[in-house]
Amino acid sequence: MKNLNIVIMSGGCGSRLWPMSRATYPKQFLPLCGDESLLQETVSRVKNINKPGDLIVVGNKDHRYLIAEQLRQINVESPKIILEPSARNTAPAIALAALEVQASDPEALLLVLASDHKIQDDNKFCETVEAARQSAEEGAIITFGITPTHPATGYGYIRCEETDNTIKTVDCFVEKPCLSKAEEYLNRPNYF
Repeated sequence: MKNLNIVIMSGGCGSRLWPMSRATYPKQFLPLCGDESLLQETVSRVKNINKPGDLIVVGNKDHRYLIAEQLRQINVESPKIILEPSARNTAPAIALAALEVQASDPEALLLVLASDHKIQDDNKFCETVEAARQSAEEGAIITFGITPTHPATGYGYIRCEETDNTIKTVDCFVEKPCLSKAEEYLNRPNYF
């Protein structure tokens, strides 16, 4: 079984929840759903992953002390923190982490997570990660989707093959559809 490095993207600037969230203290550092911040909840969620590799947090250079302090508060020892010199969105953050991991363990897997997601059932999440792991070890790129409960135009959708399998093949991604399309996707079992 290959090591599974946990990469948490924490570079957001806090523009969506202003004034509660702001550039110096974005939402991933706020305790919005309990006593822990969203970043701390994300780190705590993955503690039950089987054979974890390194914990890597990719964040904004202006938040380096905030990241380190929040990880210290939940007893995370020796995390790898990669600081982005400037915000460049998701792909460069993942590339920085992938290069870091490749240098020490070229066969390792990456589990890339956003630092600001709320997941209701941490155990189910870890079970889902473990179920997908075999396919990832065989070379597949895995993406996780949730069944929509309402039409959302602010999120992208994943269209998959129509099967009863837990792991499906992705047909395409649809970025932030209009309301009529989002309503259509809500009623189709192969959109996540």
